[in-house]
Amino acid sequence: MNDREVARRVALGAGKVLVALRESSGASGRALGAQGDRASQAYIRRALARLRPDDPILSEESADDRRRLHAGRVWIVDPLDGTREYSEGRADWAVHVALVVDGEPVAGAVALPAYGRVRVSGPAPAGTPCPNPDLTILVSRTRPPEEAARVAARLGAVLVPMGSAGAKTMAVVEGAAHAYLHAGGQYEWDSCAPVAVARAAGLFVARLDGSRPIYNQPNPWMPDLLVCRAEVAARILEALEVAQRPGTRLNGHAVAH
Repeated sequence: MNDREVARRVALGAGKVLVALRESSGASGRALGAQGDRASQAYIRRALARLRPDDPILSEESADDRRRLHAGRVWIVDPLDGTREYSEGRADWAVHVALVVDGEPVAGAVALPAYGRVRVSGPAPAGTPCPNPDLTILVSRTRPPEEAARVAARLGAVLVPMGSAGAKTMAVVEGAAHAYLHAGGQYEWDSCAPVAVARAAGLFVARLDGSRPIYNQPNPWMPDLLVCRAEVAARILEALEVAQRPGTRLNGHAVAH
C-alpha cells in the first residue's frame, strides 16, 4: 500500500469514528469536542502503528515525539481540525493526515466526513475552475485576519468565513472559492495535509511573505498561509505586500500598523 493510500484510509477511518461518536454520544459542546479529539487521535495512532510502524508522528493531540527531528519520514496529523465546528453540529470540520519527507508534504489526505468525501494528494488533475466572477477569499469564522480584510479592500474581494483550515482549503481545490488566507496563528498540523492536497491539485501555496512552507520544524508554529488559484496568486501577493507596507492607503483609508 503506498503512502497516499495509507493517508486516505487513515483519514477516512478516523472520520467514520468521529461521525459515529457525534451521532451516538450524549455529550455536546466542549465535552463532545474533547471526546472527538481523543477518539480520532487513538484511531490514527493505532492505524499508523500498524501500517507504518517505523515512522514518528507529530499530532495536535499528543506529546511531541522529538525523534521526528532526526527522521526522514514523519506523519503530521490533525485528528479533528475544526473541533468547535464538530461540537456545534456543523459540517465544516476535517481530518488531516500527511506524510512529510525532508520538510515537504509528499502524501496527504483531508477527510470531510460530514460531507462524505475525502481528498487525496496526486496524481490529480488541475483544480476545478471557480465559477464565481467575484474574487472570493475564505477566512476563519472565529479569527478573520486583518491581512485578509486589507487584501479584500485592495482587490475588491469578498471575504467568506468558514471553519476548519482543511475545509477551507478543499473548498478552493473544489472551485468554491479563489483563495484561503490565514494569519495570526496555526501549527503545522493545521495546514500540512491540506497543503499536500492543494499542491497536487495545481494550486499556489505559500506563506504570506511568498516563501514556501517547510514542515517538521523544531517549533511547529506556522502562523500564516495562502492557498489560492494560480491565476490570482500574483494579485494577492502584490496586495499583501502593499497592505503590509507602513503608511499604505487602501481605497482612500490609511492602514494602521
